[in-house]
Amino acid sequence: MQVEGRPAEGDIFLLANHVSWIDILALGGATGAAFVSQDGVARWPVIGWLAAQNNTLFVSRERRGGLSRQIDALRAAMLGHQPVALFPEGTTSDGTDLLPFKPTLLAVLLPPPRPVRIQPIHIDYGPAAPDIAWVGEEPALHNVMRILGRKGALPVTIRFLAPFDPADCADRKAIAALARNRIANSIAAHQRSSAPPLPPV
Repeated sequence: MQVEGRPAEGDIFLLANHVSWIDILALGGATGAAFVSQDGVARWPVIGWLAAQNNTLFVSRERRGGLSRQIDALRAAMLGHQPVALFPEGTTSDGTDLLPFKPTLLAVLLPPPRPVRIQPIHIDYGPAAPDIAWVGEEPALHNVMRILGRKGALPVTIRFLAPFDPADCADRKAIAALARNRIANSIAAHQRSSAPPLPPV
C-alpha cells in the first residue's frame, strides 16, 4: 500500500470514495479510523467481522425515524479522538468515477461535537480497480473469494487530499459537493497520468 499526502493535524473526519470492502482495511490501516457503514454489512461473512475490528458504526437505512438516532450515534463516536471515516456514495462504484454523495449524515458536522477538519480521501487501485470493484448484485462471499483468488499484487494508494473546515460551508450539501469535487479531480488527474501514450501520428 502506498500513501500520498498525510492526515490533517488535529481531529479529522474522512470522506472517501468506495470501491471494495478492501477500502476498510486499507484506510483503517493508514488512519486507524472508525467507519460508518450500513447495518447489513455486520451480517456479511468475513467482511462484517473485519469491519467490526475498526469500531465500525453500523447504521440502518431502512428504520423509519432512525436518522436522528444515527446522527446521535455518529456524534457520540466523534467525541473521541479516533478519526471517523464515511463513504458518502452510500455504495461501491467501479473505481473510475464517483457516484453522487449522499449528504444526510453530514448534518453531524454542522456544527461538529468538537473542532474537526474534513479531509477528502482518494482510494486508488489503479488499473486493477475494475477487477476488484464490488458492484451490481455480486454476493459478498463471491466477491471475497474472487479477490482472494486473484493472481498478482494488488496496488492500492491512499491519497490524503486538501482538508477543509466544515464551518466554511453553508450546509451539508456544500460539504458533500466540496469533498466530492476534490476526490473527482484526483481521480481524473491520476487516470490521465496512468493512460498509455498516444501513438505517433
